[in-house]
Amino acid sequence: MQTVITKTDYNFKDLKSKYEGKVRDVYTLNNNNIIVIATDRISAFDVIMPRGIKYKGQILNQIAVEMLNKTTDIVKNWLISSPDPNVSYGKKCKPLKIEMVVRGYLSGHSYRLYKSGLRNICGNIIPEKMNENDKFNEPIVTPTTKADIGNHDQDVSPSEILSSNLLDKDTYDKLHFISIELFKRGTQIAKNSGLILVDTKYEFGLDSENNILLIDEIHTPDSSRYFYSDLYDYHQANKLKQKQLSKEFFREWLMENDFQGLEGQNIPNISDQTVELISNRYIELYEKLMNKKFVKDSTIDVDERIKSNLSNFL
Repeated sequence: MQTVITKTDYNFKDLKSKYEGKVRDVYTLNNNNIIVIATDRISAFDVIMPRGIKYKGQILNQIAVEMLNKTTDIVKNWLISSPDPNVSYGKKCKPLKIEMVVRGYLSGHSYRLYKSGLRNICGNIIPEKMNENDKFNEPIVTPTTKADIGNHDQDVSPSEILSSNLLDKDTYDKLHFISIELFKRGTQIAKNSGLILVDTKYEFGLDSENNILLIDEIHTPDSSRYFYSDLYDYHQANKLKQKQLSKEFFREWLMENDFQGLEGQNIPNISDQTVELISNRYIELYEKLMNKKFVKDSTIDVDERIKSNLSNFL
């Protein structure tokens, strides 16, 4: 009996292949559509943690489905339907090798780079005398190469993308424009919920006709960082840590326990109390961002529920 899903092993009819990502398991069918199961795995510093977080997969999937449906006027996406709280079904695409990270504020990874003395981040010149969590005049795009599991994503500038033939200029320019528009939409959605979208990432792929589609998920706490808008100005003025709804608090906890995913470092013990705290943070973000109560699925065995729903769907 599984109340937390950290591994899936389903043998669907017409199954072609299976791929395990850091958080999602992707099953490709013979019709070249895919079943994407959002597990309860959690990763940080590109390392999958040994414990799962209850309801995390359901929260990520339900936020992503709604956010994808709210951005189809900007760019088409891979999603067709969601037959289970943890599951999305859609078009298989060939992923482009670049993730488009959009940042509205000097936070997280960008601040760590800035604090180390770096002022050119992926071709963006960052002004002097900025403080942690200060807002940029305009959002910046800091692309990364998409790493395999166990490896770290690497920052890359537009000129490096072109010189390495990772993308051609026309494709990169399209992705840049779409990413900024998606960030603007996400910013407005967050604002309506009393939140600030600080930074996020977007992934794209090509469908069978070479159309650019938005893939994976968007604007969830796994890919995005949010601040509370009513606390932001006061906290910045008084140099206080921003209250945020994202995985950053978990990354900070890992760093406090001497783990940043570097060679020779061991993952610290993640207690039941820490697991519950993380789960509650995810629920809090869902309810704040979506402006509605999170309905905890009462199913005792999530694994069996997913199998049953997919069996009926397929």
